Amino acid sequence: MFSIQSLWRIIWSRISVLISSVSKVKFCSTKQKQECTGETEEEDCFGDDFGDSWDSLPEGYQLICKPSALAHWLLKDIQRSILEPTRWWWVHWPSVQTLFQHILPPDNPLEFARENLQLTDGGIIALDWVVGPRQSPKTRRGTNVIDNPPLLLVIPNPFGKLTRNVQQLCLLALGKGYYPVIFNRRGQNDCPLTTLKLQDFGEPGDLKEAVNYIRFRHPSSMLFAVSEGLGSGLLLSYLGECGSSSYMTAVSCISPIFRCQEWFETRLPWYYEWPLLLYQKGILSRYFTALGEVVSTDKLFGSNSLQELHETLHCQYENRKVSWDSYWERNEPLRDVDEVAVPVLCICSMDDPIRGSPQTTLPIELFRTNPYFLLLLTHHGGHCGFLTESPTTWSHDVTLDYFRSVTEFFRTEEKKKWFTKRRNSNLMTRRRRPTLQRRETAVYKDLEEEIFSWKRSYTR
Repeated sequence: MFSIQSLWRIIWSRISVLISSVSKVKFCSTKQKQECTGETEEEDCFGDDFGDSWDSLPEGYQLICKPSALAHWLLKDIQRSILEPTRWWWVHWPSVQTLFQHILPPDNPLEFARENLQLTDGGIIALDWVVGPRQSPKTRRGTNVIDNPPLLLVIPNPFGKLTRNVQQLCLLALGKGYYPVIFNRRGQNDCPLTTLKLQDFGEPGDLKEAVNYIRFRHPSSMLFAVSEGLGSGLLLSYLGECGSSSYMTAVSCISPIFRCQEWFETRLPWYYEWPLLLYQKGILSRYFTALGEVVSTDKLFGSNSLQELHETLHCQYENRKVSWDSYWERNEPLRDVDEVAVPVLCICSMDDPIRGSPQTTLPIELFRTNPYFLLLLTHHGGHCGFLTESPTTWSHDVTLDYFRSVTEFFRTEEKKKWFTKRRNSNLMTRRRRPTLQRRETAVYKDLEEEIFSWKRSYTR
């Protein structure tokens, strides 16, 4: 007797063979982008706005960042994780990749150990520690030992849905020695709503208390963070507000939305917006009576767009009415971007149907000027899709390899720092001729400048 999982794999393989036989895929490399002349070919090529990148990645990928010691270090590992150009039928179907990750259930459901954390204002958030299905743990070089595993804080999208993408990431991280924990906002994923207040889009207060509690429980473990889609707005807001006190080693954002006010105002195609709108209304309907005390429920549940629902829920409280523009002044993810002090890898695709046109939605100048932000840009992948032949998501492997590489980089820099200080102290105790001393001092000064071109800038 076939299980549901095996039956689905058979059906998927048959569909793949059928459609791949009638579809021809064109794939244009970054080196060929200037040779594209037809309109259909131009859609497969990176525009001129994304030309300043490194050509050492496989075709179809770009790493856009400011040159730094860390960027050069990461380039080697990213090359190992990136796949070669694919010819699977769904590569040029971004909506298929997007819907696949957001609609279908995961192959192996996760097992959680939930903790309800009471906040200072009486509200409650939930932390779901992923405890299974448990696989044999693997000691990861450059992270930590099994007895003291690195922590992976996962921030899903603000609609409260744990997608297949998030659950597969947690399962993969668990098998590689991480201890994943999922952050659930007030009133989401069966988290009780004890206050007449929902978390604003980019208000990091609840996340701060969650991080402090996680560090209290695991003071010696390294902390990494991953966000999905619109959930990146909360994570980027937290990094900008906390600066060097974020207590995180590295961060990855999968298909982030950067300009969120414009995103709400632009509106999605109806086949994306209406399912999201109905899903969020279904979550809020559980608190219909309670929300009626502070907002107009008729207007809330009669909303015809995500912008109207969000504005009613967060800007039109009876005791706190603010304008739409002033609300986003305090909630835009990049409002304090200059204060971010940990490396952030953003994995985005050019054909993301949720984010919109890359020319207007990606802050390319930020990645070219800020050494803490790195953009891995692909031709295809949809929104949080990035499917492979399995179909699995290659962005998960890139993210976990990125965390390992950053950890190794910081440890190597600390060893170099210790070595340089020791050599300098030995030079000070030795008696040498003045000319030789001046020559060696200049050599070690140049060495220090090269070593400390990147500084670890978060507190422990």
